[in-house]
Amino acid sequence: MRYTNAPLLDRIGIDSDSVNAIHWIGVILCIVLLFYISSFICQKVVIPVTNRITRNTRAKWDEIIFNATTLKSVCNIVVGIALTAVLPMLVYEGSMLYGVTSKICNIYIIVIFVKLCCGVLTSLYQISSQAKKTRNHTLQGVFQMMKIVIICIGVILVASIIIDKDPTKLLAGLGASAAVLMLVFKDSIMGLVAGVQLSANDMLRPGDWITMEKYGADGMVQDVSLTTVKVQNWDKTITTVPPYALVSESFQNWRGMFDSGGRRIKRSIFIDMNSVAFCNAKQAKELKEKGLFAGDNERPVNLTVFREWLEMWLKNHPKVNKEMITMVRQLQPTAQGLPLELYFFFDGTAWVDYEHLQSEVFEYILATLPEFGLKTFQSPTGNDIRNFTEN
Repeated sequence: MRYTNAPLLDRIGIDSDSVNAIHWIGVILCIVLLFYISSFICQKVVIPVTNRITRNTRAKWDEIIFNATTLKSVCNIVVGIALTAVLPMLVYEGSMLYGVTSKICNIYIIVIFVKLCCGVLTSLYQISSQAKKTRNHTLQGVFQMMKIVIICIGVILVASIIIDKDPTKLLAGLGASAAVLMLVFKDSIMGLVAGVQLSANDMLRPGDWITMEKYGADGMVQDVSLTTVKVQNWDKTITTVPPYALVSESFQNWRGMFDSGGRRIKRSIFIDMNSVAFCNAKQAKELKEKGLFAGDNERPVNLTVFREWLEMWLKNHPKVNKEMITMVRQLQPTAQGLPLELYFFFDGTAWVDYEHLQSEVFEYILATLPEFGLKTFQSPTGNDIRNFTEN
């Protein structure tokens, strides 16, 4: 826009080109001043007052949603809308300056609005992670997908403003290339679907111990995102597993063991079948005196006495869970001897204590077997063969 036929300006020595330059500078200064004032009001008034209000409420969700970043985004959107409203008063609507400035303001509003939506989704995810009903559900992938959709919509709107096209026409053009988009976002789409299934069926939670041999995963789930599930193995390495693999393939989740409060011990010792025999009267008397046999049978089988005593001993052990199955049973005889399986549960879930109990029980069994006249079977060694030949 040029100023002509201005005798007053000519009288004071200012030509129309200078007026145009002054007008441009004035518009820029007004925009900068408006941004500065809005920033000052946001930092000194809006954010402190809102923080004071949210701190005085009992709820915690309002402090998470109305954080400083969200409030700044809201203030910036208000500034952009106000600037768009007053722009016709500052610049002639038919000028190039108006067109460029209007596009910049609209793009600015869209970008800040997308940032605001993503920030609100992040706050909602934090709230869901702290709530009792939803903190055990893998919702991070869902929120990430919602952010991707919002960002894509924002990009389409910005592109439509830049090229002066209707955004619906751009969406129609994108629909023609849906196959390409499906290929590009294949992992994200599959991850979203898998995340919904994992959450709906309560198959996986952060903090679960899972085992998946195909991917070398054996440890605690650290994070469940749209495209990966991070598992920290017991050797402190990190294994990443695609979420859809947890739905389409089999994996073992040890959460049930932790929830039950007991950890199973299932291990066998092999009894030399040649050592299984009836106890004579002297042996039966000695076993009764040691408290290892309380039956009335004068000629009990030593393995029967040992099995019954061992089961009773396990049931009375202070570290064995009394509410779960405790059993000592025989398995199918093998060429290595007769398997005697111990099936019971440790009263706890801690790994170190579990291993200590398991070792303690079997060490005691090996030391007690000779009291019943029983022997364990093991493959002969060089010393066994040498002793046999010497004798």
